[in-house]
Amino acid sequence: MKDVSFVDLFLGLAVASFVVTTEERPDCPKLCVCEVRPWFSPSSVYVEAQTVDCNDVGLFSLPEKLPLGTQVLLLQTNNIPKIDQPLDYLANITEIDLSQNNLSSTNDVHLGNLPQLLSLHLEENWIRELPDRCLVDVANLQELYMNHNLISSISPRAFQGLSNLLRLHLNSNKLKVIKKEWFEPISNLEILMIGENPVISIEDMNFQPLSNLRSLVLTRMNLSQLPDAALTGLDKLESISFYDNTFPEVPHSALKNARNLKFLDLNKNPITRLQRGDFVDMLHLKELGINSMPDLVSIDSFAMNNLPELTKIEATNNPKLSYIHPNAFYKLPHLETLMLNGNALSALHRITVESLPNLREVSLHSNPIRCDCVVRWMNMNKTNIRFMEPDSLYCVEPPEYEGQHVRQVHFREMMEICLPLISPESMPGHIKARNGSSVSLHCRAFAEPEPEIYWVTPAGSRVLPNTVSDKFYMHPEGTFDIYDITEKEAGLYTCVAHNLVGADLKSVSVEVNGYFPQPTDGSLKVQIKSVEAKSILVSWKAGPSTLAPSIKWYTVSGVNHPTTAFTTRVPSDVQVYNISHLSTATQYKICVDVRSIHYSHETKCVNVTTKGLELAAKDMEKWDAAVITIFGVLLAVISVACLLIYMSLRNRHLYGDIRKSESKASLAPLETTGMQSPFFTKLWLSGKGLPSGVEVNATVINVSDNAF
Repeated sequence: MKDVSFVDLFLGLAVASFVVTTEERPDCPKLCVCEVRPWFSPSSVYVEAQTVDCNDVGLFSLPEKLPLGTQVLLLQTNNIPKIDQPLDYLANITEIDLSQNNLSSTNDVHLGNLPQLLSLHLEENWIRELPDRCLVDVANLQELYMNHNLISSISPRAFQGLSNLLRLHLNSNKLKVIKKEWFEPISNLEILMIGENPVISIEDMNFQPLSNLRSLVLTRMNLSQLPDAALTGLDKLESISFYDNTFPEVPHSALKNARNLKFLDLNKNPITRLQRGDFVDMLHLKELGINSMPDLVSIDSFAMNNLPELTKIEATNNPKLSYIHPNAFYKLPHLETLMLNGNALSALHRITVESLPNLREVSLHSNPIRCDCVVRWMNMNKTNIRFMEPDSLYCVEPPEYEGQHVRQVHFREMMEICLPLISPESMPGHIKARNGSSVSLHCRAFAEPEPEIYWVTPAGSRVLPNTVSDKFYMHPEGTFDIYDITEKEAGLYTCVAHNLVGADLKSVSVEVNGYFPQPTDGSLKVQIKSVEAKSILVSWKAGPSTLAPSIKWYTVSGVNHPTTAFTTRVPSDVQVYNISHLSTATQYKICVDVRSIHYSHETKCVNVTTKGLELAAKDMEKWDAAVITIFGVLLAVISVACLLIYMSLRNRHLYGDIRKSESKASLAPLETTGMQSPFFTKLWLSGKGLPSGVEVNATVINVSDNAF
């Protein structure tokens, strides 16, 4: 009985409450809900607003009478084709939502003079154009939502009278051009969303009148370039989004004009490389988004330079991002969060982390991590960095660590140096190009020490970094550009990454207008250059567009030594190889195998027998005798030369003594002749008539008596 009484009491209170509510709101339209709800103004001021909710009730016209105290009127998802009853009797109305109705023109919207109206929603209707002064009756409007309509034309003075407008949504319409005249009456605008329009291009100074703009959204507009002066005048711009456009590279020249930019969204653009200088001297940038880029291969050296306020980088879910240069981030003193999950990274270099003094957390999970020397630093307990979701951070290579958690592999189990590894995600196996176009091939490799990279053309030429030619250019990071491509450039291109430990190489075939050179049958030629007791020098010549050859050698059966096969792989531009550490007087079979991507491989083999020790000794004796003979001849020549030099010097000395005697005799005073010149007497005599201690050698010349 007590339970029944409690239920009856509860139902009674509920009915009484309903009756009171109904009695308090007798003017609430049928099918609508009238109540007080929380509401935020465009400037984020919270108020308790009297709300009339007529959403999704199948209305074909506006209710005839609304409560006089209505502040928020919700008419979303109905079938209203026009508003022909002014609402100026609603003195306190601040927001009207007419989205998802059947409005086809702003001329069909007669709201009357509503000085208190701050927010108007007309999105998802059928409006096709905005004529001049189309909303002049709502002069204090701060938010206008016109997105998801069919607007293809906006008159120059369409927004005349809306000088207080702060937020304008024009996204998802049919606009093909953007004119700065539209924005002149609304210079106080702070947020502009105009993305998802089929705009052909953005012109210089398009947004110049919007000097107070803080946020600009240009998403999904198929933009592939941005003029250098497109953002001129936006001195207060803090946020810009280029999400899901077709930029092949970062529009860094245009971004320089947004000096106060704090948030930059470049997500989902087909940018292939973040290059040196793409993000430089952006002094107020705080967050950078470079996520979901389908073609992004690498972040090159100094791609981000002097960003003193940057705190967060998001570079996630880029399926081809396989390389971040050790010096990619320079002068980023306040970077705290580095999001790199969901990429194709095999490693993150220690130098990269050490260049970020304030780094606190890194997200590397869902990457094909190679647990070797490059990531050795992660387990050395010398960093305070927190790895996000460490349970999802697995080793993929080498095979002995596959499937293990990266943090569980002890750093002492990893080598300090390791082979280069070219990421397969950065290089496709085959590329189709059109005649006259340009092609970029990307090759990146991690290793310790840092590897050097070069490319080999189908003709066998080696192209080094910064090599300049009419057809090819190789960037220092490994990108190989082919300009004005023709069928002559079709073929197989090979990237070679090498350091002191070894090399890795990968090839890509380039087809031009459906043409790819076919190897000529029997084009492989193998030749033995020299044979020694312990080594054989083999050379070969293959046709164009071939992959890196493999060399295999083993002892021929029937000899005393057991048959052991050895194989090595060399770069495609190498055509000679010295096989060493062989057994003496042993017959070997040496095979050179050359493969092509599209055609079967070609193999040529030769049988060679190394020299025996006796023959090698005889060769050594012959060589020693030859060396001794040559040395003896040289010694004899040197002896004869020395003798000739000695005789020449001796003759010169004797001749000099004779001349000296003649000179002294001619300079002595001759008393018999009576020639006693005071000058010569002073040169010859000193003191008490004895010869001087200084001997003078002079050349005798004929001098007259009156010359002195």
